[in-house]
Amino acid sequence: MKRDVIQDWTDTIVEINSGDSRDVRYKVFVDGNRRIQEIRETDGTLIRKQELPEGMVNGRVSFEASVRHVLAELASA
Repeated sequence: MKRDVIQDWTDTIVEINSGDSRDVRYKVFVDGNRRIQEIRETDGTLIRKQELPEGMVNGRVSFEASVRHVLAELASA
């Protein structure tokens, strides 16, 4: 099945609620009817792969907000 890339690998520094930051990279693609966001450490280690909600706006700001939410959730766990 063909995977259409919405946003190719993007390196970013994400500020987390605790005041810390993490260097990560993410990619957003379509897999069938689902939009998938893959978040990885800069060394390639998978952090999380998740389906994005259908109503989420395509764009870097929305995608980075999703990454920030994931990292904050993991930091508080």
